[in-house]
Parts: sequence; C-alpha cells; structure tokens
Amino acid sequence: MAISRILIANRGEIALRIHRAAHEMGIETVAVHSTADADAMHVRLADHAICIGPPPARDSYLNVAAIISAAEISHADAIHPGYGFLSENAQFAEIVEAHGLAWIGPKPEHIRTMGDKVEAKRTAGALGLPLVPGSAGAVSDPVEAAQIAEEIGYPVIIKAASGGGGRGMKVCTSPDQLETLMKQAGNEAKAAFGDDTVYIEKYLGNPRHIEFQVFGDGKGNAIHLGERDCSLQRRHQKVLEEAPSPVITPEDRERMGGIVSRAMSDMGYRGAGTVEFLWENGEFYFIEMNTRLQVEHPVTEAITGVDLVREQIRIADGRPLSFTQDQIEFKGHAIECRINAEDPWTFAPSPGLVNAYHAPGGMHVRVDSGLYAGYRIPPYYDSMIAKLIVYGRTREGCIMRLRRALEEMVVDGVKTSIPLHCALLEQPDVLNGDYSIKWLEDWMETRGS
Repeated sequence: MAISRILIANRGEIALRIHRAAHEMGIETVAVHSTADADAMHVRLADHAICIGPPPARDSYLNVAAIISAAEISHADAIHPGYGFLSENAQFAEIVEAHGLAWIGPKPEHIRTMGDKVEAKRTAGALGLPLVPGSAGAVSDPVEAAQIAEEIGYPVIIKAASGGGGRGMKVCTSPDQLETLMKQAGNEAKAAFGDDTVYIEKYLGNPRHIEFQVFGDGKGNAIHLGERDCSLQRRHQKVLEEAPSPVITPEDRERMGGIVSRAMSDMGYRGAGTVEFLWENGEFYFIEMNTRLQVEHPVTEAITGVDLVREQIRIADGRPLSFTQDQIEFKGHAIECRINAEDPWTFAPSPGLVNAYHAPGGMHVRVDSGLYAGYRIPPYYDSMIAKLIVYGRTREGCIMRLRRALEEMVVDGVKTSIPLHCALLEQPDVLNGDYSIKWLEDWMETRGS
C-alpha cells in the first residue's frame, strides 16, 4: 500500500516533527488533540484535526477507541505514535493493524518483548548483546536473591521489570538491606505499573549512558546510525544529549554498532529503535531497548544527514532501507538541549501564557517546538516545550554555537530550563566531556549547598 494520510497520535513538538516529514513526502496529516490543545501549532498546521477528548491524557491521547475512530472518520491509512503515550503499547499497535492501518513503528511482538525488562534482558543476551551481571530473570525469593547478590558482589540494584523513569529501583549495599529493599521496589512498581516483578543486577558505580540508534526493514536487514551520549540526567530523565559521545572511539563505535545491528537483523526488527547501554571502564552493558523514536533523535540526524521520521514512514510503507551501513557517514558534532517549562533550579513545572517567543537561528541551529507568542502551555502534560539542536564541525565549535543560540532564545511569561543549560555550558567537566549519569545531580547538590 502507499501511505497517503497519516494520523499523528501525539502532541507538541513531536507531532509537529512528524507533520513536517509527512508533508515533505507529499503525505497528508491528521492531528488529534484534547480540548486543551485546540490552539496547538500541530493542530493549526495539519490538513485535518479531530478533538478526541478532554485534557487528561487518559481521556484523550491514551484513549485508544477515540484515536481509532478518528482514523476511520478521517480516512487515514497509517498511524504514527511519536514517543510517549501509546508509542510502546503493543496492544495498541495490534489494534491499529487489525483495523487495516499501517503502524509506523516496530512489530507488536518486539514492542512487547522489549517492554518487559526481564524478557528484554533475556532476549538481548540470546542476541549476543553484553549484559550487566545479574539474575537470569525475575526474583521473588529473598534467599535466591541473596545468593545472586553474593555471586555478583555488592552493591546491587533491584529493578522493576515493567516501567522506568527510576521508579521501582533500589540500590542495595549490604545483605541485611536486601529483603526490605526488594519489598519496597516491588511495592513501588506495583503502584506505578501494576506489576511488582523485580530483578537484580550489579550496580555500576559511575557509568555513562550510551545508546545506539538502529533501523531495520523487518525482513532481516538492519543498520546502526552511531551512538548518542545521554549521561547528563536528573532523576533518570535526560537533560542534554550529544552525538557522538566524547568517550567512544571510532573502533568501539564500529564494533558495538556491528553487534547491535546484527542483533536487530537476527530479530527481524522493523523501523526505528534505540539500544541503550551503561558504559564504564571501556565496557558496554545492555540495560534496555526503546522500540520507538527517541526525543534526542535530532542529534543523530545532524551527524548522519538521515531523516529518521521519513525513514520510519518509508519502512512502514513496505519499502526497503534507503541506505546501507557503508553509506552512513558520521560527520561533526551535535548537541540537544531539552527546554522545559519549569523552574531551572527546583524543576517545579511552570505552565502558563507565553507572552513573547523568539527562536534562535543561524547556520546549523534547529529548534523543534510548537511554541508561539500567545500560546498557553497547558499544565496537563510533560513540561518539555522545545528542543534546541546545534551542529558544529567540532565539539568545541558546537558548544560555542550552542551558547550563542541559548543566549538568543526568548520564552517570556513562564520559567524555563534555559538558564540551567547556560550554566552547564560553563562547567569544566561538561566542556571536557568528563561526566557520568551521576554528575548532574551531584553538581546540583553542590550548587545548592
């Protein structure tokens, strides 16, 4: 089939990003929106717009029946879920395909497998990806847990099998804490995700978060598009991402990229995916796979010249990959700053009216955002309101351009994280690329004391 009209089952900057890619391919778009998003930019620009419910996400952007109905009445022939919301919901993907619509995403069985962290780890091991030492699967018996922890050595981390974002995760440093922390992690996971299943892994002391972008055609062909360094995080939420990583050598990129692309080929993986690792002392350890487009995908686009959303649409349309591995070239450096409507130091949300807005410009400066002067940022959804992506021939040049772009950017009327990013780009560790997943929180604590 030839996709001619895509329903975008999302909101904000990613909905606008998908709309732009579709229009550049001559494909019409259908925006779905809550009543709170009636004036959103993606709604204004789409060819068709349908209201699917009141502001709460559960009644609109997570309302499967409303989204499918919108696709049917608008005569859409494909659905792109973006990221977040229903993007990694295997049942939704199955429902979309059962209604004869193209699902612009991975096969539902791969979403389901990689959405269960225990099964994902088992699958990754079978595919030859390097794993963090730990339990082979779920652990519920404290005696068994104690044996595993003793074998791999303390400290260990107890993790929820479902979900993410740091919930259901507990670090255990001694045997006498283990049973209590297992219960706490299980209870947190049950409350957050409806599943109290936990597993145990070796706790890495000061790792970096390195992820590889992969793409498959669903027929056994797969490639990688290099790595991103997403180590600047707060409460397991990424703040700034860059590509390539300051610590990964071209040899390691080729070696690990080969491993992940072969794994995706063996899976028969379809579409975009991200294989995430912890990296410490030159070693990679698989932690999870995201079966969707990532927020930070633009930095990969910047250094490869590949439009990932366009490629997603092509693959969902049954076409082959646009390129082979040897056609992918990595050039220059790119950094993305997530701009959130929040206090830059307390991180308290700051929704409200945008009185004035000015996006920075100039060579190799990209802003993905649905903001405009007069727009009211709703309080119901994630606080990210823009992504500032800057490219440079070198990392140093990229940082200088990013500083200038941040100085130019104006979002008046609400608090934003722009001052935080400006401060980060003055820190020697950030400038030298010498940071880990713990660096930002440690720096924030030091700054506040």
